Amino acid sequence: MTRTARRYLIDLINRSQKLFVTLIKVMLPVMIIVRIAQEFGAIDAASELLSPMMALIGLPPEAGLIWATCALVSMYGAVGAFIGLAGTLDMTGGQLSALCAMMLFAHGLPVEQAIVKRAGGSFIATTALRVGAAIGYGALVTWVSNTTGWLSEPVDFSWMAGGDVSAAATGLAGWGDWAVQTIKSLIVSFGVILALLVVLDAMKVTGLTDKFTRAMLPILRVSGLSRDVAPVTTIGVLLGLTYGGALIIDEARKNNYRKRTLFLSLCWLSLSHSLIEDTAIMFALGADLWVILVGRVILTLIIVALLARLTLRWDREPAQLATDTA
Repeated sequence: MTRTARRYLIDLINRSQKLFVTLIKVMLPVMIIVRIAQEFGAIDAASELLSPMMALIGLPPEAGLIWATCALVSMYGAVGAFIGLAGTLDMTGGQLSALCAMMLFAHGLPVEQAIVKRAGGSFIATTALRVGAAIGYGALVTWVSNTTGWLSEPVDFSWMAGGDVSAAATGLAGWGDWAVQTIKSLIVSFGVILALLVVLDAMKVTGLTDKFTRAMLPILRVSGLSRDVAPVTTIGVLLGLTYGGALIIDEARKNNYRKRTLFLSLCWLSLSHSLIEDTAIMFALGADLWVILVGRVILTLIIVALLARLTLRWDREPAQLATDTA
């Protein structure tokens, strides 16, 4: 190994460790709190509270449990809820697409919005933005489907009901399973961060970052998003808020982004991120691609553009990152 390659490898590991530690400080405490909430049935209680709202949107009561699991735990937790309820679910293509879109707008809120807060955004404002967009868009999709007959065919969940679904363990056994899965998730997260930094470095060296940024400029101009945050925002949009948020935390610390610039970038990431993986999961469940991808991106563009106009008079002071906590 050459001296240059050795220096790069050491620098890569150091940067990866710093980003990983940043995520751990945010993610682990929240994951523990969510696990405690699961143990005491708080998520089931939240789903019962959401059932009347689901009825107003035009979705069956079971959708409340699925969305509560998705919003408070994760997208994969919601898929587990889907599988567990598959034998009793009765939904049209429009209802399924609406629910999946709501899940894409609002999932893993405790962890993801804690990352947004650490990056300099408002936990309450961005969470309200995601939940509001989810409810509004879900209601719009079901209304259009019911009015026009679009996606009105019943969805067959029999293929899903045949899966092996076991109830989550409780007590010490449940905590043991949770600990193992958490360690695995953290190891995977570190590997993703490492690979992500390598990809970013390669994109910079080959000029792909600049080319991709230039390709995004028309959209950025319409939405009001600054060119300065385009590279890291793009990564988050494609791969996820967790990794994009970690990069924004690091970049904001180095570049002192203005408050408005950081706010708009985090709003975009909160509403539309992980367009590749998460969209593929929802599409595999049977959701319509126009609803869960095209419509979602268009709504994000409209919302961010409106926010950009509303924040034109914001002060020009650099955004302040939240102070580190032990």
